[in-house]
Amino acid sequence: MITFLFRALMYVVSAGIGLIVADALLPGFQIQWDKWWGFVICILIFAIVQSVLAPLVGKLADRYAPVLMGGIGIISTLIALVIVVLLPIGGLRIVDATGWLLGAVIVWLITALGSVLLPLIFLKRDQESRDSRRR
Repeated sequence: MITFLFRALMYVVSAGIGLIVADALLPGFQIQWDKWWGFVICILIFAIVQSVLAPLVGKLADRYAPVLMGGIGIISTLIALVIVVLLPIGGLRIVDATGWLLGAVIVWLITALGSVLLPLIFLKRDQESRDSRRR
């Protein structure tokens, strides 16, 4: 259970990093820093929606359009971004096509890398500290 919660936390952190990197690289992808609480809520909602959508979109693509299976992560990221931007909480605006398309790719890439690499880094350190205590 602790590992599951840790991985969920790492996914939320990687989603936040992905959104911040997209904001830094793309002029059409804008985090509204004056509404920081809205951005925090956006990160949480994005992570939850993305986690729910990925398997659902995967099943639909497998059944109706198997050719799309490789892009499931980007498609579910784009859908999650649409949902988060449409919510009236503020925190995130995407104003042009480049922001939508490249933003989805950047957020997906960083979230995918972060959700794989961050647990490896932190769980490895935790395992090493347990091993050193046993000696």
